[in-house]
Amino acid sequence: MRHGKKFNHLSRTSSHRKAMLSNMACSLIEHKRINTTLAKAKALRKFVEPIITKSKLDTTHNRRLVFSSLKEKEAVVELFREVAPKVGDRPGGYTRIIKLGNRLGDAAEMAMIELVDFNDVYSLDNNKSKQKSTRRAGKKTKSENASPEATSGDNVKNENE
Repeated sequence: MRHGKKFNHLSRTSSHRKAMLSNMACSLIEHKRINTTLAKAKALRKFVEPIITKSKLDTTHNRRLVFSSLKEKEAVVELFREVAPKVGDRPGGYTRIIKLGNRLGDAAEMAMIELVDFNDVYSLDNNKSKQKSTRRAGKKTKSENASPEATSGDNVKNENE
């Protein structure tokens, strides 16, 4: 019976599961997003989020704790140098899982897991840079209409060619 055993064993032995999650976490830190099955993505989220939380405070002890989980020096360096400063003010929820559909070979549910602060599409910085446009335009004077920037007839001709 499996009473009280809450994590997904992923049909693997303990050593294989730990090695797989460690490798997937290193890949996630290096590439900022990876595609995998939904079950592995959910297991990876539980594995990697405490590691990212430890990286927010850069001490020798935290580096050693993170290295004992990741086992890859380059991933630890990248985590503490690039990822930790971006997630420093975030209280948790460093990863996002997006479902992608089923895999063709065995119909397994696929998902993309990514670091939230490294996504260019959903980031708030891009939305702030866009200025609100209004439909009402101010009336232009004759000098503004005659300026070379206002005449774009040549630009239209070049775009069509």
